[in-house]
Amino acid sequence: MVIANKLSDNDLLAQVKLGDKAAFTEIYDRYNGLLYLFALKRIHDREEAKDLIHELFLKLWTDHQLINDTINLRAYLYTSLKNRIINSFTRQRVESRYIDSFQHYLDTVDSGTTDHLVRHNDLLAFIESEIANLHPRTRLVFELSRKTNLSRKEIAQKLDISEETVKSHMHNALKILKVKLGPLFFLLF
Repeated sequence: MVIANKLSDNDLLAQVKLGDKAAFTEIYDRYNGLLYLFALKRIHDREEAKDLIHELFLKLWTDHQLINDTINLRAYLYTSLKNRIINSFTRQRVESRYIDSFQHYLDTVDSGTTDHLVRHNDLLAFIESEIANLHPRTRLVFELSRKTNLSRKEIAQKLDISEETVKSHMHNALKILKVKLGPLFFLLF
């Protein structure tokens, strides 16, 4: 048995391609801290930086059979993380534009008209019914996050579950609501 921490990046990558979990763990241990600092300097959000890095390593593991084991691992990881950061900024900018557009619409529409109030109430009822259709635990986590503005950590403590479980519930809720609400999703969340 080869000791993973003695292997070069190329040897580790070749082992990961074969499905070696110890080699993957060594890559994670070797680069996680460095990638975190790289991401944090660019996005200034600890949780977002951790999320981007976990997504990067998850992608590396799920696609391990497709790895080109002749690539420069360090360059691959930093480039992939940089691209994830750029995608995150782009996604945030698009979401911000949708919210601004919706807010502008709300500001310019005469909110006193009966038709507007009826449509507004119908929309709220539709959204609430879709949230009510979520799995009870997922719905609870979602409502704690969105209606009481608790952080993942606070929700995890309140429900006595891990932060990763909270993240998983939120991911599932948003994925389901995105499908159910379509374009309204980006305006609301």
